[in-house]
Amino acid sequence: MTTIAGALTAFALPRLESRLLLMHVMPGLTHVRIVGHPDDPVSEPDYARFGELAARRLAGEPLAYLLGMREFYGRPFRVNPAVLIPRPETEHLIDAALARLGRRPADVVDLGCGSGAIAVTLALEAPEWHVSAVDLSSAALEVARANACSLEARVGFYQGSWFDPLPADQTFDLIVSNPPYIASGDHHLDEGDVRFEPRLALTDEDDGLACLRAIAAGAPARLRPQGWLMVEHGYDQGEAVRALFMAQRLQRVETIRDLAGNERVTLGQVA
Repeated sequence: MTTIAGALTAFALPRLESRLLLMHVMPGLTHVRIVGHPDDPVSEPDYARFGELAARRLAGEPLAYLLGMREFYGRPFRVNPAVLIPRPETEHLIDAALARLGRRPADVVDLGCGSGAIAVTLALEAPEWHVSAVDLSSAALEVARANACSLEARVGFYQGSWFDPLPADQTFDLIVSNPPYIASGDHHLDEGDVRFEPRLALTDEDDGLACLRAIAAGAPARLRPQGWLMVEHGYDQGEAVRALFMAQRLQRVETIRDLAGNERVTLGQVA
């Protein structure tokens, strides 16, 4: 018979990861029970499932995909290999949007929404906003819609490339995006969690700026007076993205650094 304590030491994983995986296959299991009743039995089916997940984690598969969830801005978001795993750096995009627009009524669109983390969070943090979200991937939109439903967020979804699926005359007070920005030959594509994430959402298969160029070029025609464009980008792309924004005659262009001190979010405003 395998016990909780035995299961948690059976694989060479960090203890917290082992706990999370075991709790995932045993929904009634809590941290309190793990500490207080380490000799409780683990059924053979549960242990077999736990062992399968542990082996996949040891092979490098992201913990978020194994658990099917990642927290973002204090809320649980469903994730699977069809979408990027939400990261803490992207929360700076949320903070910037709320700081510049407040929570007054506004029309907002998230381009390349993936799991819906940005769009759903904005809709929940600013209930007066009318939020739309666009993604090229039908599989990603399925995840995003599920997150909007489970978190009770009002978001309108569109499938297509950037501005293309949106009504031709629709304009916005805010355009946000965390687009693919890794250059095609970047070594990060072959490292860590990124190896398992959808390549379409990671790289433009070019210099890393192609999607950012397209968004910046299309934004002025889609922004209302005093409207904002805000994008996440790579740690070394701040200068290039500021140049793209200024080439489109955006004003008040600035770049916000993440908690590691890297340039992470660039924003600009139409006149």
